[in-house]
Amino acid sequence: MATATQVLVIGGGPAGSTAAGLLARQGFDVTVIERDTFPRYHIGESILPSCLPILELLGARQKIEAHGFQVKRGTYFEWGPDEWQMNFNDLGDTTPYAWQVVRSEFDELLLDHAAELGATVHQGVTVREIEFDGDRPVAARWAAGENGGESGRITFDYLVDASGRRGVMANRYLKNRRHHDAFKNVAAWTYWRNVGSVEKSPEGSTAVISVPNGWFWVIPLHDGTTSVGFVCTKTAFDARREELGGPAGAYAEAVAACPSLTELLADAEQVGEVRVEQDYSYTSEAFTGPGYVLSGDAACFLDPLLSTGVHLATYSGMVAAASIGSVLREEVTEDEAFGFYQQVYRRAYERMLLLVSVFYQSYRGRDYHFFHAQQLSSQEVDQLNLHLAFLRIISGIEDMEDAKGAAYDKVLQDLSGGEGEVGKNPFENLGKLRQEPLSADDAIDGVYLSFGPTLGLRRTADAALEQK
Repeated sequence: MATATQVLVIGGGPAGSTAAGLLARQGFDVTVIERDTFPRYHIGESILPSCLPILELLGARQKIEAHGFQVKRGTYFEWGPDEWQMNFNDLGDTTPYAWQVVRSEFDELLLDHAAELGATVHQGVTVREIEFDGDRPVAARWAAGENGGESGRITFDYLVDASGRRGVMANRYLKNRRHHDAFKNVAAWTYWRNVGSVEKSPEGSTAVISVPNGWFWVIPLHDGTTSVGFVCTKTAFDARREELGGPAGAYAEAVAACPSLTELLADAEQVGEVRVEQDYSYTSEAFTGPGYVLSGDAACFLDPLLSTGVHLATYSGMVAAASIGSVLREEVTEDEAFGFYQQVYRRAYERMLLLVSVFYQSYRGRDYHFFHAQQLSSQEVDQLNLHLAFLRIISGIEDMEDAKGAAYDKVLQDLSGGEGEVGKNPFENLGKLRQEPLSADDAIDGVYLSFGPTLGLRRTADAALEQK
């Protein structure tokens, strides 16, 4: 490994691969250190259409298309007494689809592509220590292998921490990760073959099926297996796991209690062990600092209900590459770039947080204890400043002063278009969401994202001068 690099990226998942690939494509010296050796298993198989333009920007979309992943044209919801489907054709895009992916294959494709673009990638290497000059990280000590293999030190100008849930910076140094009071859930899942299909759903859809104490996901994959996961509160799952002798017993009980799912699994065969994740909804208090940004799961993660993980990872990786690239080209200052990154990434995250909260509160089943427990507390609302987040991301509110003083319930009603209830389909009014800051008209503190001639940030003042 080299002893110095312009940008060090910790982690080779979608966030790290996107940031590294886009920076390398701009001609910068980028080094990726990945603890695992790919391919490696990862959950989070459902991709959103919002990832397609980023994959296009990377030049990786054709590879993903050619790989043969299951095409996904929407999502099917069986939510309490209601059923509906969200068809991506309704988005009006020329590419109204995404994919259901085997993450070990998808992630390896992205990391290999970043290397082809010029990033130097080291797998099976762990960052043991970050060195600082004041508050600024300046070097990393690393070791290869688990049993005292090769080791060394690499200096850098900028750091992208894309180390996932492990969160090297947030957990080890900044100590600024906070788990939500709501969404203290457990996800338990495994894989099945010969699973039936939901005839009413769009091609390759994720099926989301609620039950009184939680909900299931059903995700068909191109290798002939189907990912079936159950989400419920940690307290409830732990109690059943203890009584039934482990997570497999608790999972089997939940499956048996869901008529729609048992019908889908009538002729199916379980082909994997039951896996469990918990305490997965969290955010860092700040996503940036002197010389570094936190991207993907290293910064924040949200309840898996809306399949936002890869979206937030690739989106943050793109904005990280634009921000750091513009600083290195001296187009904007570090304060401007990282201030932009902080606001844009947090806004994207808080938008999803609002939508998940709205979705859970839309449940109108007989027993809604689980869904009531998912409501954001007043403390979380204050900490995340969701009222202001609402103002930033939702259009159509003319009286800002009135909206600033609105109660959180009013915010949710405005988002959903309901009067006391959020309505049958919480996605009905997604058209109200504002566009990202891609032009001078939508700039944040005078800065906006530009894709040409080079990916980066631009000042509205500079753009105005060029037009004169």
